[in-house]
Amino acid sequence: MPDLAALALDALIFIGLAWVAWRALGRSIPIAVIPIIIGLLLAATGVLPASWGVPSKLGDQIGFLGVLLLAFTAGLETRQSAHLPTAADATPLPRTQALRFVASAGMALLLPFALGTLAAHYYFTGLPGWDAPKGGAWMGALAIGLCIAVSALPVLIGIVRELGPLHRPLTQLALRIAVIDDAVLWTGLALLLLVAEGGSLLAGASTTHVFAVGVIIVLAAAGSLASRLRTPPTWLVWLSLPVFLVAGAWASSQLGLHALLGAYFGGAMVPPSWTKRLLVERLGQIALIGLAPLFFGHSGLKIDGSVLGWASLQASLVLLVLAVVAKLVAVMLCPPASTLSRREALAVGALLQCKGLMEIVAATILRDHGLLSEHAFAALVTLAVLSTLLTGPFFRTLVKRHATADAHGRQPA
Repeated sequence: MPDLAALALDALIFIGLAWVAWRALGRSIPIAVIPIIIGLLLAATGVLPASWGVPSKLGDQIGFLGVLLLAFTAGLETRQSAHLPTAADATPLPRTQALRFVASAGMALLLPFALGTLAAHYYFTGLPGWDAPKGGAWMGALAIGLCIAVSALPVLIGIVRELGPLHRPLTQLALRIAVIDDAVLWTGLALLLLVAEGGSLLAGASTTHVFAVGVIIVLAAAGSLASRLRTPPTWLVWLSLPVFLVAGAWASSQLGLHALLGAYFGGAMVPPSWTKRLLVERLGQIALIGLAPLFFGHSGLKIDGSVLGWASLQASLVLLVLAVVAKLVAVMLCPPASTLSRREALAVGALLQCKGLMEIVAATILRDHGLLSEHAFAALVTLAVLSTLLTGPFFRTLVKRHATADAHGRQPA
């Protein structure tokens, strides 16, 4: 099939069909997971003839560009709290609660990461086909633990917007924690890849590597300096964004890491005062709906259909239970605010267990670097889909029961 025809069919399946399904379901399912589900179904059934040319080369390139843009906007949103849904009277956390909040965010990351790593090392990596191709047992276990600890900021923002303003105090707490989680996720991912590739990076150090490190330093210095200067015209800010995106992605790829890492950190280096004047949410929506579905659909489609079965689903369900319980226990042990009731803390945990597309991106990077096997990747992608689908209904159930309990408590005796 000609390249353009294959691209058109590719877009029809993973962009057009996904959008139609999303609208037909009343937007009850986050659009980010629908292309993945389509890809998984096509991979499991094998009904898509290879002669059709799907996934197409052009579709791969467009999808990768879309996910680069998603990673870049995630970096922008990490630095710019104005793009998070907030109440009109939202104020920063009091200083007396700052330490408690940071401790809660740390617990929400460390407990799932530790439990996921231990469970992976002592159980999952012993399953047939779960051994990481590179890095050894512990590196593979750390990769799985990192995916278990993820809270998906971009998808969570969309879910919170769909939930509306009624429960904004709770959703805002979850988003603030997710911002920290997102930054730590990408940093941890970069460190894990550096450790895994450390020997080859040091042995093969060249002028290009030194120049790539210099590019990152210059970007960070430029962002820091620009934040202290007068904000330039909006058109100049827009022109600077591709520089941060391309330079960051190029530098990380030259260092043997993934271009998505550089795209994320490139966005995080853009001064917050600049991004206040940009339509970051609109930029992310264009990438999410019009470009990245090709990447996520292809990620599902490229999974070996033979690894998708009852055993993979069982592993995904066990991972789901582990991930959800770990997040809930973490916020129960260390709530982000002292005023939260037990059920409100659980509601925050229900939002934080959302894996969304960030886990799929992280798992894709780890698989590409040999730290996840195809079996582990398939189970983690399925976990991301299940946890994202669970988030909204789980949160609504908890806050509904809390509201009902309050109503009963206010009734006269």
